Amino acid sequence: MGAWFEYECIECRARWDPHLVLYQCPRCGGLLEIELDLEEVREKVDRGRWEREPLRVWKYRPLLPIEDEGKIVTLGEGGTPLYRCRRLEERWGIRGIYVKYEGANPTGSFKDRGMTVGVTRALELGARAVACASTGNTSASLAAYAAKAGLPCLVILPAGKVAMGKLAQALAYGARVVAIRGNFDRALSLVREMCEAGGAYLLNSVNPFRPQGQKTLAFEVIEQLDWRPPDRVVVPMGNCANIWAIYKGFLEFQRMDLIKEMPRMTGIQAEGAKPIVDAIKRGLDRFIPVENPETIATAIRIGNPVNGPKALRAIRNSGGTAESVTDEEIVEAQLLLARTEGIGVEPASAASLAGLKKLVEAGEVDRDEVVVCVATGNLMKDPEEIVRVAGAPLEVEVEEVRGILA
Repeated sequence: MGAWFEYECIECRARWDPHLVLYQCPRCGGLLEIELDLEEVREKVDRGRWEREPLRVWKYRPLLPIEDEGKIVTLGEGGTPLYRCRRLEERWGIRGIYVKYEGANPTGSFKDRGMTVGVTRALELGARAVACASTGNTSASLAAYAAKAGLPCLVILPAGKVAMGKLAQALAYGARVVAIRGNFDRALSLVREMCEAGGAYLLNSVNPFRPQGQKTLAFEVIEQLDWRPPDRVVVPMGNCANIWAIYKGFLEFQRMDLIKEMPRMTGIQAEGAKPIVDAIKRGLDRFIPVENPETIATAIRIGNPVNGPKALRAIRNSGGTAESVTDEEIVEAQLLLARTEGIGVEPASAASLAGLKKLVEAGEVDRDEVVVCVATGNLMKDPEEIVRVAGAPLEVEVEEVRGILA
């Protein structure tokens, strides 16, 4: 191929010039993926050098589809901790439980991995502005990277459905934020129409360059586990790009003979927004959208995930599964993780842990497995909710303080 990467449609397998601005296949309308010439990539990979360098997204430059390194827009994303949760292992009787804590990224969520690549590609393609629809984390991340790149940024949000911590970030970074009376799916439809008509580069996860950055999470996990892949990776699913991206990262390492086994990709959705879970459990080739999704976990309150077809492939191709959890189970897991392991996550992140617990109890996860749960965002992304469920501070007279711990 002319370049060392191209667009490829996941449906009809048509390939397209990567210098075109495309968000879906011009032939059949299917979702696009970026496919690399892995033989060319293999020649540039130096595992020894990787092992000497600190973890960061751009250390994996040979596997990231950009052409001009001078245009890289970075805030130092990646290199997030992989915490071993020994107290949870003992509680649930599982050999290995790890949490990949994406809340340590610059804007506090996994979205930064995708935005560093997506905004860099926007500059390469000559974009004059960038735009997205969002339930919160995408807007915060895009606004930050657009500010770093000097690009105007438009964000469309569902009114009253975005956590204050995330909204505050988008506003602080200077994005033009517009709230509509409708849900996320309507916001995405609107911003896609605007971007396809020209004027801005769309950086929702339907843009196939964004998952290319998110796949580096898989690369980091492999290094952090001393080049031994986990048995299973559990991922919260909203718009479903992340589970696909992580699967793709493991797949590329496998195809380059850097690992032998593929982890079982396991997707978790909230009970009020679970089209992918329903499709997996019913054996359907396509999912049926949920018209009015509702959950406490705002980041995954999505009823018609644009990357749903990719999620179905990632789960099935890896021998994984999907499960749904109630809001009560999400909150329980959020507090459990904070109070047993000292890891604070937003509700959507806790869905992965809640799902693991449910699958263990159902006998669908072997107790001898090593499992990585992806925690997608920081606790401070959605502080109002945790204050509500954790309880207000105890108010006492000054002289009563000494007796509290007696």
